[in-house]
Amino acid sequence: MSRAGAPRATDALLFDLDGTLVDSAQGLADTANDMRTRRGLPPLHYAALRPGAGSGARGMLAVAFDSTPCQPGYDALREEFLDHYPVRMLERACLFDGVSSVLDTLDNAGVPWGIVTNKAMRFAEPMAQALGLLPRAGVLVGGDSTPHTKPHPAPLLEAARRLAVPASRCVYLGDDQRDIEAGRAAAMGTLAAGWGYLGHGAAPHTWGADALLPQPLSLLQWLELA
Repeated sequence: MSRAGAPRATDALLFDLDGTLVDSAQGLADTANDMRTRRGLPPLHYAALRPGAGSGARGMLAVAFDSTPCQPGYDALREEFLDHYPVRMLERACLFDGVSSVLDTLDNAGVPWGIVTNKAMRFAEPMAQALGLLPRAGVLVGGDSTPHTKPHPAPLLEAARRLAVPASRCVYLGDDQRDIEAGRAAAMGTLAAGWGYLGHGAAPHTWGADALLPQPLSLLQWLELA
């Protein structure tokens, strides 16, 4: 576990959803491959699609169709993806190994925790509910809960406000560079989830997080709760 110095004072933990608490890549990948099948294209291997899962529809469309938001036709592809995604959303979705134990320990220690995701609430809420994260989480902030999405700090600041905890005493854990950027912009502690999707960009150890955790249970060591 890469770490710099002792853990900062932490009154609340905030987690990203996909790729941090929940392994939901299969449903995203299958949605993208369903779109390829409808166009007569062969499905892509899951291994090719998985790294983009942390970016949701944008990540899947980039891999499956080499389509980005600045290109013509992207909006129609994104709308199609989001319309079909609920059919596949919970397909093999599960908590990562160790996550349940981490959340149990936080609950037993009286440490409030919540979820901040770029996933729209119409997807985030039923997924969190189905996997037993609600109503346990003290807050759930989705990609449409504030006018901005990560890496803007607004969603994290809103979560801290709802928990009634100063942002400077919160720590945010995520598996994408924009999670770390958002946390730092919100003046929170930041932790990188080394077990997550991690994207196609810079290596996680270069993101500037306070620590890179190799597995969920490493969080308890970092917090000195294990």
